[in-house]
Amino acid sequence: MATLKLQIITPEAKVLDEDVDFVQLPGAEGDMGVYPQHETLITELVAGELHIQKKGQTQIMAIGEGFAEITATNIGIITDGAVNEKDIDEHAAEAAVKRAEDLLKSNTLKGDELEATQASLARSLAQLHIKRRRRG
Repeated sequence: MATLKLQIITPEAKVLDEDVDFVQLPGAEGDMGVYPQHETLITELVAGELHIQKKGQTQIMAIGEGFAEITATNIGIITDGAVNEKDIDEHAAEAAVKRAEDLLKSNTLKGDELEATQASLARSLAQLHIKRRRRG
């Protein structure tokens, strides 16, 4: 069976570089499923869940905003953050949400600071959503 080479890159590191069977991306216009031989495109990503299927197993990651370049054989994701479900620290994510909400309520942020705080809030909320849903 054909596979896709999935690469996920954040400002800190290359988080993932492996062959996969299917990827579901949190696109700006909704979730998008990608199998091998997909049409070539570039799409904007929003903070949310990234589902990766490989050999019958599903791996879930929380990702931040970014972009995905999709070809018939590759998916390259550039994002401001990516965390495996098992590595999500619920307490740290809760603290990050509180910090971001407090900063946004202060109405003192402008420009890049405002955008960075909103992105941090979205990433942290995505992490909490994944962690809490899986916990049941």
